[in-house]
Amino acid sequence: MSLPIKIYLLTFAAGLVTTAVTLPWWRAWCMRVNLVDDPGHRKIHQTPIPLAGGLAVMTGLLVPLLGSLLVLQLHWLDSRAVELLSHGLNRRALELVAILFGGLGMGWLGWMDDKHELSPALKFVGQFVIATLTVAAGVRITLFVPSVAFSYAVTVLWILTVTNAFNFMDNMNGLCAGLGAISAAAFAALAARQDQYLVALIALLVCGALFGFLPYNYPRATAFLGDTGSHFTGYLLAVLAILPHFYSRKHPHPLAVLSPLLVLGVPLLDLAWVVILRWRIGQPFYVGDNNHLSHRLVRRGFSKPVAVGLIWLLAALLAGLTLVIN
Repeated sequence: MSLPIKIYLLTFAAGLVTTAVTLPWWRAWCMRVNLVDDPGHRKIHQTPIPLAGGLAVMTGLLVPLLGSLLVLQLHWLDSRAVELLSHGLNRRALELVAILFGGLGMGWLGWMDDKHELSPALKFVGQFVIATLTVAAGVRITLFVPSVAFSYAVTVLWILTVTNAFNFMDNMNGLCAGLGAISAAAFAALAARQDQYLVALIALLVCGALFGFLPYNYPRATAFLGDTGSHFTGYLLAVLAILPHFYSRKHPHPLAVLSPLLVLGVPLLDLAWVVILRWRIGQPFYVGDNNHLSHRLVRRGFSKPVAVGLIWLLAALLAGLTLVIN
């Protein structure tokens, strides 16, 4: 029996509404404590913009999660839905707790960077520790290779890569959040089709929370995600790419294991492009520049909102292709 569609819709709505409602409060708080992005080099805004988006998106995930636990405890859903969700929670309890704390840890690391501008080395060490603890809790990629060491190494590398890819993509209004929402929606659809209810619900919650933030960030920004939000978003999408079983007897297509690469293709290719380019010109890969895909589209004459929209469209097409091959 499949989970009722209304539960999926309510989950998406809960993330969206919670983020949208709490963001003005977070924005005011950020202005009060001076957690803002000041105008400066390579920045187009003329006034300080509060870094409230990441905090609001995290709230949009955490509050509905706590609410859902209460709903399950009080059996406010039909008995079959409670049974399905409780089974999933019990089976993946350790993984889910690790993911939750990993997401909060990445968000906190990004918040520290927003507030104190951490050195690249210190930020990388923090990312590495969080990724390693997540893997130790059982969130791992195998790729059909029977080696624990390989599984640890490739999963840590994956989490670090995707987290930093989304951090790099936070370079234009709406870009990172929009790509995150599209990717989360794709992972939700893939998981729901395979009756992986819990994964689908988490992905829809992430999708809803990011959609709730977008009106405050695109086309004109009254709040930014900040490193808090880009780290949190990138980490969760890296994990959402690991949790579903893309290749199975029910879905035996040999290209199915490439699904995460297609869903996250735009940020991953952009990351690879700028890192290689910076290496070729002798610039440290962690030093920002204006050579991202978004910047190149603007230099070709597109406005910034249109450039972002075109990149969203490309990501949506790749996500659609993923649904076709699964």
